[in-house]
Amino acid sequence: MTVFQETMYQGHAQVLTVKETLYQGRTAYQDVLIFRNETFGNVMALDGVVQLTDLDNHVYHEMMAHVPLTAHGMVKDVLIVGGGDGGVLKEILKHPVDRAVLVEIDPQVIELSKRYFPMVSASSFEDSRVSVRLEDGLEYVANADRQFDVVIIDSTDPVGPGEALFSDAFYANCRALLRAGGLMILQSGTPFFRPIELDKICRQLGTYFGAAKPFLAPVPTYAHGQLALIAAGPSAAALCPALATLDKRFAPLSDRLRYYSPQIHHAAFTLAPALQNSAAVDNAAQ
Repeated sequence: MTVFQETMYQGHAQVLTVKETLYQGRTAYQDVLIFRNETFGNVMALDGVVQLTDLDNHVYHEMMAHVPLTAHGMVKDVLIVGGGDGGVLKEILKHPVDRAVLVEIDPQVIELSKRYFPMVSASSFEDSRVSVRLEDGLEYVANADRQFDVVIIDSTDPVGPGEALFSDAFYANCRALLRAGGLMILQSGTPFFRPIELDKICRQLGTYFGAAKPFLAPVPTYAHGQLALIAAGPSAAALCPALATLDKRFAPLSDRLRYYSPQIHHAAFTLAPALQNSAAVDNAAQ
């Protein structure tokens, strides 16, 4: 039996059986492995770390997209940095946005995702509202001359191509791109293995935003099975509005999603005391 073993965290390993290897190679930026697993379907690993599977990708993509767009309520322009698989893009386009700009440094990730994970992006890359920029997200954010209502950082972990997307300079530039009331979302790995990094990122974002709060999403094929994402915006209330407000905004999407709901939105921001007390930043409450 052939297996794939991920050893991202010291003392911990995750193993998936490989029914068939579909693609293995190296792009200009990273190693790519795509294989079929009996339970999770097609699986993509970048630099030896699972990033995407057929079975559970919808949880991550729905939470990355619908938490900020439903919380904001009036989004017209969205920037995605990373996200070459097109999953977050597909979810964003379920909202009445005018424009979505996706900046991906590795064009092969887009092409391989279209080939081996066609349902993840569906036809989102062909949508007339979408502009794809094949360039370094760090440089795009530093030099962009337009503003957005939501910025989503759909990157790998802070190693390799994604490392620079966790810097103070990058966060400051993202904040400068946002209109008044704008929100920013990023993933920060598993809270169980990286609590110090989670706290650090929230404090970094708190320098540029009124509030920065972690929220959680269950993704079985990520180490520990739970992923921490971080939302930043003008206030804690802007990140997690009242249920009645979210219900009204969610109504047009209620039969189009598999995981996200207003109740899940609120539950995701309900954290264990250790995370709530150490990671969340709310400058308005200080």
